[in-house]
Amino acid sequence: MTDSPRAEPPPATRPLDTRVRHRTDNGVSWITLNRPEAMNAVTWDQRERIIALLAEASADPAVRAVVLTATGRGFCAGADLRGAPATGGERVAGDVARMIRLGAQRLITAVLDCEKPVIAAVNGTAAGIGAHLALACDLVVAAESARFIEVFVRRGLVPDGGGAYLLPRLVGPQRAKELIFFGDAVPAAEAQRLGLVNRVVPDGELEACAREWAERLAQGPTRAIALAKQLVNGSLDGDRAAALAAEATAQEINMTTADAAEGVASFVERRTPKYLGR
Repeated sequence: MTDSPRAEPPPATRPLDTRVRHRTDNGVSWITLNRPEAMNAVTWDQRERIIALLAEASADPAVRAVVLTATGRGFCAGADLRGAPATGGERVAGDVARMIRLGAQRLITAVLDCEKPVIAAVNGTAAGIGAHLALACDLVVAAESARFIEVFVRRGLVPDGGGAYLLPRLVGPQRAKELIFFGDAVPAAEAQRLGLVNRVVPDGELEACAREWAERLAQGPTRAIALAKQLVNGSLDGDRAAALAAEATAQEINMTTADAAEGVASFVERRTPKYLGR
């Protein structure tokens, strides 16, 4: 008698390293959500793993760009709270706000604050916090089959995970309200027209496009890109004087880097620069 085949462990108990795949290749950190059976709805431990990997990418000089993507038909269907640690007891005022601050908002902030450029390679449906996870990235490449859904209104909820912060900055307040109020699915082509997506490609070309962009970024002046990212992300949060002061400070810092010296030298010497990310 032969042994019975071993059953696949349920998603909640599969090892985390299989639910968040990670590899570094040619200076690019690839972070891949891998719960296709759940449309990559993100669990609390997956969230913590992604946050940690983004922090590691910031600190590692060998990493010069990040790609955030997923397996299967969904990029991320939102938050999966079923596997979250039980808090116990009766909910009191402040519990929900604390949960959001420590959960969804930390995830989105980790993307926005990553010191390396982050590309979202959106392979399928991005809903709720999954949409915000993609939109927080610096560049968004979407497969033709991808959709973006502000699903919160369908559940009678206010958007969280930075949605009301990100959307007006990408598409303006009126269009942001339309997306949030109705919760309609936005196909990739329409998302590109609105300004949510940089490029739409056939499904089979998504990884290649993301790789091309990421490896191009990985050959660039990494610190200059990081400082430029900070300037752009902060440009709508302050006045003109603050933005110009931040710009001058960023350039002052950047001029101490080896890549800035190489960029100037290569211009003078009329050759292609060779940036080292330092």
